[in-house]
Amino acid sequence: MEKGNIKQTWGLSILKILLLMYMITGILLVILAGLLYKLQLSESVVSAGVVIIYVVSGFLGGFVAGKIMKTRKFLWGMVLGGCYFFILVVGSIAFQHGIGMEISRIFTTFILCIASGMIGGMAS
Repeated sequence: MEKGNIKQTWGLSILKILLLMYMITGILLVILAGLLYKLQLSESVVSAGVVIIYVVSGFLGGFVAGKIMKTRKFLWGMVLGGCYFFILVVGSIAFQHGIGMEISRIFTTFILCIASGMIGGMAS
């Protein structure tokens, strides 16, 4: 296989895994919204739920990346977690016309996304 094809293959794999991660995020957010509606959850519970969704999505993305890439699984998990976070931030800026979070929370979310992806990759 040529070098260009290898790069194209892993690039396509990353995009597919990111799509899977955001599909999981969407499904879990719909479930959380249903719980919020039915159970009248507090803001702190919803915030914790969103963080859990980020971690679960990152873990599963890292896990799938590790299974597909076969080598340096933890690194691929971190890459996927970082890409996931980057898209979250860009989406937040685009839809909210700004980040809408304090820097400490952004940093915490970044660490959670990277770490959960890395742990998912290591677990694969």
